[in-house]
Amino acid sequence: MEQIKSNPSPGPNFEAGTVKDIIEPAKGIFNKVSVKAALEELQAWARDSSPVIDQRGELLGTVSRNQMNRKVGGFGHDPTTEPVEAQIEKNNPYCFEDQAVAEIEQMMLNAKVGEVPVVTREKLLLGTVRIEAIAQEKRRRKRLERLNPAPEEIRVYEIPAVCGVPGSESTMRNGRTSTSLLPATSSTAAEGKVTVYCEWG
Repeated sequence: MEQIKSNPSPGPNFEAGTVKDIIEPAKGIFNKVSVKAALEELQAWARDSSPVIDQRGELLGTVSRNQMNRKVGGFGHDPTTEPVEAQIEKNNPYCFEDQAVAEIEQMMLNAKVGEVPVVTREKLLLGTVRIEAIAQEKRRRKRLERLNPAPEEIRVYEIPAVCGVPGSESTMRNGRTSTSLLPATSSTAAEGKVTVYCEWG
């Protein structure tokens, strides 16, 4: 199968989310069952296609109802004895659970697929991700960003009372403060006083 390769790029907060946040549970068809059994499972799950796994749960590929009907029934093969393993499509894309959602979205759009299997780094099937679920996650994150805007930065400039002594600049963001030295100034500080300037950024 074709793994969706990583191509990280800087972007909005949405890109920081990973696929594991939006995985949907999915059953896999075992590779040792017959085509007839696979078709029955697809009908019971109301699905047109499904991942195929081995006994340990490793993803082997996918099968589709149309493909099996065409290749098995269309050629006069007996679906009760024909193994589903022979009908596995191994070139369909899949992705890893720790890949970025934005990356997978773009890859799915490029491949023109609406759903891909999601696996661990050992290729064990975890579920699937749908392009509709990605769109819903994007809308959810945008709502959260509107409700919780990024905090503004406050810069505090402290100039010592005695001219000729270096001052300091403190930056506070998200509850943390960092301080750096500033050159001494003689025009803003009067002896015996400390002048503090606050700047919103």
